[in-house]
Amino acid sequence: MLAAGTGLRVAASPAVMALVLNASYTAGAIVFVLAAATDWLDGRLARRWGVTTRLGAFLDTTADKLLVATALIALVAVHRGSPWVALVIVAREFTILGLRAAVESGGRRFETSVLGKWKATVQFVAIALAILRPDAVIAGAYLDQWAMVVAALVTAWSGIDYIVQFSAALRN
Repeated sequence: MLAAGTGLRVAASPAVMALVLNASYTAGAIVFVLAAATDWLDGRLARRWGVTTRLGAFLDTTADKLLVATALIALVAVHRGSPWVALVIVAREFTILGLRAAVESGGRRFETSVLGKWKATVQFVAIALAILRPDAVIAGAYLDQWAMVVAALVTAWSGIDYIVQFSAALRN
């Protein structure tokens, strides 16, 4: 059951990309939001049932990163996403994936922080808004554009926090 959510996020990634690239924004947003919701549900059920594993945690975060990266690439392609915001988010995701591998190869646990969980939530909300692009303009920019800037800032902040927290693993 738990791996199903992770698998769904992996399978949904190209579907979201295809829907966004074909301007099927409502369908793309629905698939994206349902896939993103499985992240929360998987984590909650795994903790409740006590079935968390290192492999499960790795696959779960990798599925999240794949879903976010493919959605961002599609949004940039259809001019609903900033290449710079996408770069910040994707670069952080790859960096932390490598950091996780380095930390865990040294025998330490790499637990997702509260800030990391907030980062995922902010990214999911910003991407869903960008796919839908509500007609709300604030100070000359769409609401989703502001949400993406906030997502990039929270993403960078959480990345820096992880690097500082696990910097010793990088020196070994």
